Amino acid sequence: MRLIQHLLPLLFGSLLLFAAPVIQADELLDVDEAFQLQTPSVDNGKLSVKWIIADDYKLYKDKMSITSNDLKLGETIYSPAKEVDDALFGKTEVYQHQATLSAPYQAQQTSATITVKYQGCADKIGVCYPPQTRELKVDLPANTSNGTAAGFGSLSELNDLLSANNDEPELLEADDAFKFSTQINNGQIVAKWDIAQDYHLYQDKIKVKLLEGDAAVGSLQLPPAETIDDPLFGKTKVYHGMIQAGLPIEAISQSSIIEFEFQGCSASAGVCYPPMRKTVTLTPDQVQAASSDSASRLATATVENKDDLSETDQIADTLKNSSVWIVIATFFIFGLLLAFTPCVFPMIPILSSIIVGQGDQLTTRRAFVMSLVYVLAMSVTYTVAGVLAGVFGENLQAAFQNPWIIGSFSVIFLLLALSMFGFYELQLPNSLQTKLTSLSNKQQGGTLTGVAIMGFLSALIVGPCVAPPLAGALIYIGQTGDALLGGTALFAMSMGMGLPLLLLGTSAGKLLPRAGGWMDGVKAVFGVMLIGVAIWMAERIVPAEVTMLAWALLFIISAVYLGAFESTAEKTGWFKLFKGFGIALALYGVMILVGLLAGSHSMFQPLKVFQGGGGSAQQQSEHLNFKTIKSIEDLENELAKGQPVMLDFYADWCVSCKEMEALTFTAPQVHAALEGVTLIQADVTANDDIDKALMKKFGLIGPPAILFFNSSGEEQKAQRVIGFKNADTFSAITQKAFE
Repeated sequence: MRLIQHLLPLLFGSLLLFAAPVIQADELLDVDEAFQLQTPSVDNGKLSVKWIIADDYKLYKDKMSITSNDLKLGETIYSPAKEVDDALFGKTEVYQHQATLSAPYQAQQTSATITVKYQGCADKIGVCYPPQTRELKVDLPANTSNGTAAGFGSLSELNDLLSANNDEPELLEADDAFKFSTQINNGQIVAKWDIAQDYHLYQDKIKVKLLEGDAAVGSLQLPPAETIDDPLFGKTKVYHGMIQAGLPIEAISQSSIIEFEFQGCSASAGVCYPPMRKTVTLTPDQVQAASSDSASRLATATVENKDDLSETDQIADTLKNSSVWIVIATFFIFGLLLAFTPCVFPMIPILSSIIVGQGDQLTTRRAFVMSLVYVLAMSVTYTVAGVLAGVFGENLQAAFQNPWIIGSFSVIFLLLALSMFGFYELQLPNSLQTKLTSLSNKQQGGTLTGVAIMGFLSALIVGPCVAPPLAGALIYIGQTGDALLGGTALFAMSMGMGLPLLLLGTSAGKLLPRAGGWMDGVKAVFGVMLIGVAIWMAERIVPAEVTMLAWALLFIISAVYLGAFESTAEKTGWFKLFKGFGIALALYGVMILVGLLAGSHSMFQPLKVFQGGGGSAQQQSEHLNFKTIKSIEDLENELAKGQPVMLDFYADWCVSCKEMEALTFTAPQVHAALEGVTLIQADVTANDDIDKALMKKFGLIGPPAILFFNSSGEEQKAQRVIGFKNADTFSAITQKAFE
């Protein structure tokens, strides 16, 4: 354990050092994300392959080709490329944003396999990918070889060759490429640009000036822009997609004309448009009327926009559009709300047992310092693990949910509990007793390093569940790469989760009795709680029957120690109170045993199997019947059946998943809401490559997560569920998803 105490802080520091460059540098995309190869298309005897290329990435024209052993292909036709002076290959032609290759073909069959080769680089980072080779299956229309439509040397082929440069869309009109509109809201002009795909607008070319009138306007409030290496203007900032900017109207007494000037380019064609100018006419009446009703109209617009976002996306949107201090306050409150969930609650007896282990050395100041070290270690670990998950898409906590690690941690808690009871001398040889006593003393409070290690391990092992605020922060990090703000939000949330732990641990220094018989009793109580934590963790890796038996024995044996079966003659009032608690524990333990023998798997409702005389069959009927899937292909097969689908991501180590199983999926209103819906469950307990690929497809870091798909196979993302939901809330979400 001394070795572990030295190695784990070193490992933890290494993680921080490893995360630092990730926070500061651009992330290199996966090759299939940088160069998205689309499904091949066939039209009029010509086979076409298209790539969607990420911003700041490029494909080399001379490295691209299409071949096939099944087809007779004609000369490859390339979409227009741009010549650049490449640092690696010199003067060469490249594609940015998109590229298309096509070739006429001859074939007798209705399907064929083609081989596509290509190579590209990341401009910003200066990194080139190795050559890529992909084999794709293509469905061909029947009778493509008959007649002259696709034949070589035909008039159709000549027409194809002459129109090779028409593969790309024609250059849009300026007004279509940069659709401009304005409206007056809340005392300002809101200017909107709808920028077509593969076009961009330059931030520094957007200007505003007053042409006529006396309107006084403020500075144009533009959103953040993306920096690119433009072939015409060099390093510059541009906008893509839909953007809007606000121009405050500070004063106006007569009709005025305001001019907006802007300029943009076609990235795919390498053509820039001349500066465009649009005018807006303002009158005092317009401004006054717009100001009077803008609040209600803007509020309506905001609500409609939020309805299109899932809970996690709304949280990610808060990160994108709020100040740092609002983000910190919001996520701190999220943490407080999560503090007493099943994933965090077990940390209370863990920290409390460490504090209690101080014995007569305990002071309020020492209790505060130890609690703070535990909470900080937990928060920093939680933050680093979250940032790494957001950047790399790998859940570090899930990696620790394997039987060896969980089993070892449960044994540690059991050993610590036994040391609280003072049982070592009854069960172990003196040599081993000495080592275990030394071990338990160090972990229970001998050193702050041991407390920090316990906080570190608790964050990784005890609470691996994904809650909406965590998922929202990870979505934000994954989409923007802003690990600094995302990590700040996670740290604020972790401190909110740790605040009750800090208060409880510090108060222990004031409230707990000093050495003596009372302290022995307090240690025994926390010893029982630690055994409960050990059983709670073991539930993830052992059958339900084993853990129910363990809970029953724990309650019954605890009742014996509380004097449940001793006489109350000549006993104090305190003894009688403890005996009452003991009898209640004994009865509950017996009920768990009876329920276990009758086939119950629920510790909270062990006798429910006897309702209605249905036994275990009755209990089974109250649970949803899921069809288990494993891979993306399994899911696609289910969606192809044309039925509405609910997909549940589950893992044995996910506490919130088991909450949903026991408390939500057994409710009648949930069964009614899911009538006629195909129920499938992805068991990601193993967290292997197939599980990760399925979760990555939907941007998930881990369970619990529930997704809804309509009969067309489209996800109803606004109703996506992350974390635990009670039966009423879940049934309402389900009804909205399939209405």
